[in-house]
Amino acid sequence: MVLLEPFAVEQYMNEHELTAKYNISESCCASISVDQLAALSEKKDAQVIDLSRKMLYGAIPGSKELRANLARLYSSKVGTPLPEDNILITPGAIAANYLVFYSLVGPGDHVICHHPTYQQLYSVPASFGAKVDLWKARPEDDWVPDIEELKKLVRPDTKLIIINNPNNPTGAVLNKSLLQKIIDLAEEHGITILSDEVYRPLFHSIGPMDAEFPPSILSMGYKNVIATGSLSKAYSLAGIRVGWIASRNPELVEKFWQARDYSVISVSGIDDQVAAFALGPDTVHSLLARNLALAKKNLAALEKFMIKYDDECEWVKPKAGTTAFIKFKRDGKAVDATDFCEKLQAKTGAMLVPGDFCFGEEFKGYVRLGYVQEEDVLKEGLEALKQFLKKDFDDVKLAE
Repeated sequence: MVLLEPFAVEQYMNEHELTAKYNISESCCASISVDQLAALSEKKDAQVIDLSRKMLYGAIPGSKELRANLARLYSSKVGTPLPEDNILITPGAIAANYLVFYSLVGPGDHVICHHPTYQQLYSVPASFGAKVDLWKARPEDDWVPDIEELKKLVRPDTKLIIINNPNNPTGAVLNKSLLQKIIDLAEEHGITILSDEVYRPLFHSIGPMDAEFPPSILSMGYKNVIATGSLSKAYSLAGIRVGWIASRNPELVEKFWQARDYSVISVSGIDDQVAAFALGPDTVHSLLARNLALAKKNLAALEKFMIKYDDECEWVKPKAGTTAFIKFKRDGKAVDATDFCEKLQAKTGAMLVPGDFCFGEEFKGYVRLGYVQEEDVLKEGLEALKQFLKKDFDDVKLAE
């Protein structure tokens, strides 16, 4: 029997988000409706969904239109285009990641996972019998892990290196030169790399003209790489449940296809249509521009908060994605993050996610804050947080 650890962040979110007045823990860009998506298109008479289309299973790997749009995005500014046949559509990135682990990892395998990160990326391989070592990032290094430490973790039986770029919860980026070092190491030892790129391409604090701007793992010239992504985070469409697996190695894609026959089959035909529209050339640039502008404006507001309350909290300012990992302290000591979040929500309705409970017990005092919300949600949530720090912060327990 497969034994899975409780999925801490999802359980915490499930228990708290429906009663939150200001959910400033959310990791998606502010969601949009289908009508709002249509309004972002350059073709104002464009139809998002063809309601006359019969609800068949449809193309099992995903529609040709959707996979072609993704292939075009992955092939931009690279010498070798990514074939659309190297992409499989899944119900969200969580299903994409699961299919990768189900297909590649088993008892006796060794897996290395970038940390902190989304718990699925290390708990699921462990549930399949793999030995998982964590490649740890630290705040004093701007949440960028050390390549020398990765080299020490590699073993003869290492099957998979897992990275999350941009990172959840820290908002840190593994830059181009570090990615190249990871690839060189993996290629030397014949190790496959999985890059969860669900927050790509929301790079709000580093631009494509920067020499260290991180390309997708698929653009780095190594065959045995896998990228997963979805419409949920950077594209504001979590409700349609569309993600994908992409690889430069067709043999890996074939393994994933065989595994999906036992689990996923196909995604919703309606969801596929919405996703294809969102990623089409007439819409995707406006959609991303909307979210990048929101990220930059809201991050500036959050930075003002951090400066004003620097006695109570500290951070490494995120470079990409939607989340910040913030440490709260009193008299120089970390607070009990779970007690802090519970009391904050009970008193004010503002919701944050406790880092020690959801990402690892070593993250005492840390909370995850999602700042790419509707502007008023973030503004009112931060105001509630300010009032809590003034009136009720002294009642929060310190971390043990």
